Amino acid sequence: MSTVPTLPGIVSRMVATPRIKTHALFHGPEDGVPVLFLHGNASSATYWEEIMLMLPERFRAIAPDLRGYGDTEDLLIDATRGMGDWIDDLVALLDVLEVEKLHIIGHSMGGTLAMGLLTAIPEQILSATLVNPGSPYGFGGCKGVDGQPCYEDCAGSGGGIVNADFAKLIGEGDRSTDNPQASPRVVMNSFYWKPPFIPEREEDLLSSLLTEKVGPEKYPGDFVPSDNWPNAAPGKFGPINALSPKYVGDSVERFIAVTPKPAILWIRGEADQIVSDHSFFDIGTLGELGLIPGWPGAEIYPPQPMVSQTRDILEQYQAQGGEYREVVIADTAHTPYVEKPQEFMAAFLTVLQ
Repeated sequence: MSTVPTLPGIVSRMVATPRIKTHALFHGPEDGVPVLFLHGNASSATYWEEIMLMLPERFRAIAPDLRGYGDTEDLLIDATRGMGDWIDDLVALLDVLEVEKLHIIGHSMGGTLAMGLLTAIPEQILSATLVNPGSPYGFGGCKGVDGQPCYEDCAGSGGGIVNADFAKLIGEGDRSTDNPQASPRVVMNSFYWKPPFIPEREEDLLSSLLTEKVGPEKYPGDFVPSDNWPNAAPGKFGPINALSPKYVGDSVERFIAVTPKPAILWIRGEADQIVSDHSFFDIGTLGELGLIPGWPGAEIYPPQPMVSQTRDILEQYQAQGGEYREVVIADTAHTPYVEKPQEFMAAFLTVLQ
């Protein structure tokens, strides 16, 4: 059962697969058209509950806690496989649930993962919705719309760039506002949505954030010293290393070339400060602002153009026979489906139908 309270109509189950015991939330008829919801970093399936309940009756919502999050079995993430552990976990889950065709929707990290899952099982995907997705080139450590690494070792990405106090406070289950830079509640209310918005389920969403597994090989993960600014490069374990450009490999090229090409809906919040072309969570942006000393300059380490990178990749996907549509929801930040669920659903239903 879920350790975070669920809304009426949401069913919590543990699903054993050959790879991992996955905790998932469900809503809707078992014979309904499956919709797979993928959450972002520092959250869990809980974040999707209101949207799951808003689906038309003919759909079946499935929202797993990804490896490293929520109530799913606590197994390490091999970051050297990029998103491979998560993709294999999800394919195993779909097999056990006997899901043959499905819609997928992913938020932030889950949006990047949705693109990876689409590449892995394109013939099963009816549509893909990406909500403020991280760049497919990885988070941090790269530049230009073509995602070139700033340094060969991808310094400035991975576990070494995470605020250590933030991870420590998650591990302690901190619910205070005592640390203005690192308290999970402060980070959530400052960046997940656009202030002064506060969701009705603030406490449950904070509890969801606090379920992330924390440790040297979990969140934020390990790192190695680097001679390159800011002197830390990705390690081999944990979700943030898995999202480093170091382990992206040829996933972008395979996504662009994949066939068949399901329709893609890209929804983003206009005021997102986590995934943007000047993200406040990106080392390049913080260096440019003078908040991290030693910045080598814009030629070597500019802010990562995350949104522009995603748009360029989707345009290439479209040029090779796919289709995508971009929807920007005004006056929202990183989690528009929490901030403006009705407006969000109006866009989401267009691709589901």
